[in-house]
Amino acid sequence: MRLRSVLPIAAVIPALLLASACSGESGKSAEKQPKATGKAAQGPAEREAAEAKRLGTLDTPALEKAVLTGRTAGYDAKKVAKAEVEAGRDMEADRKECQPLASLIGGFTHIAPVATAHRSLQGADAANATVGSMWLASHSDENATRVMKELRASVPACPKGFKTLGLTYGKVEPLPAPKLGDEAVAYRITGDIGKQKMPMTYTVVRAGNIIAAFYGVNMLDAGKAAIPEPVVKAQLDRL
Repeated sequence: MRLRSVLPIAAVIPALLLASACSGESGKSAEKQPKATGKAAQGPAEREAAEAKRLGTLDTPALEKAVLTGRTAGYDAKKVAKAEVEAGRDMEADRKECQPLASLIGGFTHIAPVATAHRSLQGADAANATVGSMWLASHSDENATRVMKELRASVPACPKGFKTLGLTYGKVEPLPAPKLGDEAVAYRITGDIGKQKMPMTYTVVRAGNIIAAFYGVNMLDAGKAAIPEPVVKAQLDRL
């Protein structure tokens, strides 16, 4: 039971293991936001909605309606606090070719999305030790395709891993991708957390111009770390 109580905290977004290192990122991102001037100026939500409409994609409210919430396929999906989401933004890999992987560890695509919606995932059955997170990212059609193309190239380009924000990810392995959505990529990254090796499994699927990413970890059996396909399919069915 102790394992179940500890794992979800570390598994929501792997970047939370770097909470102290990333504490300044949220403020940094906030500084980049344009400041409204005058009564007629649009706020961030209005600008995002206008951009989403222009690109024919989803803004944050639409993603929040589409993202899994509650119990689905034996997993409980819960909203993640904004501060925890922002902790993983702007993670930079020490090798350019590995950036798509580093960004996904932080819970974002390496190409800036129009909007995102994040959820933590935990098995409803106490005997299920696989926990993790998922998120949706909306893009233009061109950028969504580019995200997958560059992610697919990044996996074989970084077999020996990379470093980001002081952490080492020492191994990247391709995995069979589910035949879902328009295209999918699956892989395993092994993180070096102190003396402990943490295999983390990612399944990333493109459905039109929406990227759906699923992160899973199982400290008891790395072979069962992936978020199950029924959960992935259930999310895709909502898009």
